[in-house]
Parts: sequence; C-alpha cells; structure tokens
Amino acid sequence: MSPSSLALTDSELVRKYISSQREDYFATLYLRYSDKVYSKCYSMLKNEEWAIDACQDIFLKIFLNLAKFEEKSQFSTWVYSITFNYCIDALRKAKKELSTATDSGSEIENLADDDNSSEFLEIEAKALEKILDLIPAEDRAFLIMKYEQGLSIREIADILGKTESAVKMKIKRARDKAHSISRTIINFLIIIILWRS
Repeated sequence: MSPSSLALTDSELVRKYISSQREDYFATLYLRYSDKVYSKCYSMLKNEEWAIDACQDIFLKIFLNLAKFEEKSQFSTWVYSITFNYCIDALRKAKKELSTATDSGSEIENLADDDNSSEFLEIEAKALEKILDLIPAEDRAFLIMKYEQGLSIREIADILGKTESAVKMKIKRARDKAHSISRTIINFLIIIILWRS
C-alpha cells in the first residue's frame, strides 16, 4: 500500500480505484472501514462468527458495487447503508429458517428449565440486551443506531433513505415496544419472586 493512498479522501480512493483498478486504493478503504463494519455487524447480529462472515460478505458487496457509488452521500453513509441492509436481511432469513425448523418439529432449547434464581434478578445491562433481542430486528437496529452508536436523526435518515419524520416515528415505535417488553419482564420477575417467597 502506497503512503500516498492513505492521504486521499474516500471519494478520491473510489474514483482512483475505478479508473486504475489498483488494489492498494481498495485496501485503504478496507483498512478504514473494516473495524467499523465488523462492530456494526456484531452489535446487530450478536454473534462473533456471524459478524466476521457478514463483514466479509459486505466488503465483497462493496467491492462489486463500487462503480455504483455516485457520491450523492458520504462513502461512510453508503457503507453503513449496505451494512445495515445486509444485517437486517440476515436476521430476517435466520428468523424464517428458525420458524421453518420449529414448524417441522425440531426441538428448541427450553430456557425456562434453567432454575437459577440469581439470574432472574440480574436486570441491568443483561436485561437490556435481552429486551433488545426480543424486539424485531429492524426496530432493534433503529435503537442501536440512535442510542448505542449515537447517530443523529438526520444521519439515520440519510443512511436508510427515509425522511427524518419517518425515522422519528420508527424510533418512537421501537422504544414503545422495548418499554412494553421490559414491563412484561418486570411483571414476570415479580410473579416469580412472589411465587418463590
């Protein structure tokens, strides 16, 4: 990789790669974004191996579609959009496969059999993760973008190609679902505590 490629902007690297096909230009883009893409994949998919595979697939997709980047937005926004859409599709596909496996009579681990009462009472960060796991993938992604990754409404709207008001409504609905689930979990825990006392 040439030191000169490190000084170029993302858009310059894309243009130079398309015109010359020199690998060091794409390699520089990969170095700039691979950790960020992996981090976003992991925050959405919640599985290290799955996130690694997703990251590789996403960069292959970026590589194959680089000529389609039209600089209507920042390159980082374009990469994030591809990452988000890939992860949402992967979660939907996994949910569909799980549903198909369940319908065909496959056994699923019964978490209710684990009678460890101390785990029921650890509600802080772990409970929040569980709550996020229980809401639909798209809603979870909106909450992660807004509250975990600190993106503004405008940035989320740009990434997803939606209006700011649509993003605000999605975030409100996702928050409402998370609150509803957390109330249900808390009520469930209270019932368990009362039943055991």
